Order: sequence, then C-alpha cells, then structure tokens
Amino acid sequence: MLEVVGSEPEAELICSFLRSAGIPCIQQPTNFAVGAGDGLAVVGPREIVVREENLDEARDVLRQQRPLGTDDID
Repeated sequence: MLEVVGSEPEAELICSFLRSAGIPCIQQPTNFAVGAGDGLAVVGPREIVVREENLDEARDVLRQQRPLGTDDID
C-alpha cells in the first residue's frame, strides 16, 4: 500500500498521477469501519495500492506533486 486518503475523488486523482507516470495502481476502500456501509454507497478512506517493485518510484511521483514542505510520504 502506498497511501491512505480521505475520499474516492482524491484517490482517483493520485492514481491518475501515477498512471501518467506509467505506474499501475488501484484504489479501494480501506477496511476501516467494515460493514458500516452495507447496502449503501461506499464512502470514506481509500487506500492506494501499487506493486512493491513500483513503490519507490510511486513515492517519488507523489513527492513531485506535493507543495514544498508537505512531504510526509515514507
């Protein structure tokens, strides 16, 4: 897992950055509050997942997209 973000639109934006850099990724709901949305639209935190061999490159791509001083990806 690369990162957890607060919403599906945010996750899709980050995945679009990664995909444009040639890094395959998926975004999916976290298991936080599993079952809370049973039968309803799924909202809430999303995790962004990349292959392990792409993890360092994906982190570099995200660092380039963040404003200076907000680099909190490890």
